[in-house]
Amino acid sequence: MTDSFMHQLNEDVNLFVEERDWGLFQTPKNLSMALIVEAAELVEHFQWMRPEESDSLTNNKKKKVAEELADILIYTVRLADRLGVDLEQSAKDKLTKNRRKYPVEKARGKATKYTEL
Repeated sequence: MTDSFMHQLNEDVNLFVEERDWGLFQTPKNLSMALIVEAAELVEHFQWMRPEESDSLTNNKKKKVAEELADILIYTVRLADRLGVDLEQSAKDKLTKNRRKYPVEKARGKATKYTEL
């Protein structure tokens, strides 16, 4: 990782874990399970909303959603670190791959899976 927000976040998360001696518990298996739990908690905030409601959250709801997104990001950063994955490079590589799978001229304005374009 380069000297960036992600690098600093990774250091901060690792220090937080180290200070609490949680490394033993934060295996890739457990981190991936915790990540999916946090994703489910995010989804709960949108459950049963109409689409237009999800586009206009109250400030209180946005704050709660932001906390869930932060949890997801933190677990993702921690899991990537445990597995030795360069998250920044992986995201760049995935965007490059997605650009090939979803070329603008075929995908613009469509929610179609790449295999159907």
